Amino acid sequence: MSPACHTSALLLVFMALAVAGAEQSQERSCDVIGDESSESQMERALLKKLEPLSHMRFNVTVEKGKTENYIYHFRVCREVNSTSHDFGGLVQTDIQNGKTTVIGRINETQVFNGSDWIMLIYKGGDSYGRHCSGEKRRAVIMISCKRGVTASSFSIISEEREKEQECFYLFEMDSSVACPAENSHLSVGSILLITFVSLIAVYIIGGFLYQRLIVGAKGMEQIPHFAFWQDLGNLVADGCDFVCRSKPRNAPAAYRGVGDDQLGEESEERDDHLLPM
Repeated sequence: MSPACHTSALLLVFMALAVAGAEQSQERSCDVIGDESSESQMERALLKKLEPLSHMRFNVTVEKGKTENYIYHFRVCREVNSTSHDFGGLVQTDIQNGKTTVIGRINETQVFNGSDWIMLIYKGGDSYGRHCSGEKRRAVIMISCKRGVTASSFSIISEEREKEQECFYLFEMDSSVACPAENSHLSVGSILLITFVSLIAVYIIGGFLYQRLIVGAKGMEQIPHFAFWQDLGNLVADGCDFVCRSKPRNAPAAYRGVGDDQLGEESEERDDHLLPM
């Protein structure tokens, strides 16, 4: 074989190994029961919402006396053991003999949600032996809302295997992915009010600095557009006086005040007795 052919063969082998390695490294994800075209938008949205949990592994140990001691391994929409290619999303391991049992598989997934929870169901697990008429196992995982926590408190609640059919393992965990989106508590009016107050503050502070530093104003003149606001205040005062006055302007006052006219008259009367006769 020529050196060129030998080099080409090696390149082909390396390329084949790289493609095989890429396929193995790409983990399988949840496959909702039914045809892919029948998946609803809600199911796709929920699976996407659970994606942040797919890189995490969860374990819980259950001890029931000396005969039943198990460790449950769980992953969200990923295989617990990707090398076994069994689609096992939740797997039970017997502590005594190391036997593994697939409780539910990710290629038979159902997903539902409520206001603050998501229910993930893996069906198609290994068959029961003496229980539940030998049907296949299934795992039900209830994910409840807990803000500020990516995932915690994974535990098994119960195993229902005393029925003839529809037996299941029930697990629960807390996660923020199950929480509804937080709506803004500010109304449109509140946002407009905050914007208006902010603009007023910027106007007053900016105008004050401009009048003081650029124009060189002092005292009340530092207020931006001081003459305008002074005239406006006078107009508002006149308007209030006109609208709110309860009697005509020319009506006599009900009390004797001290005015310039009265002071003038009294001063003249007081001066009369000082004139020479």
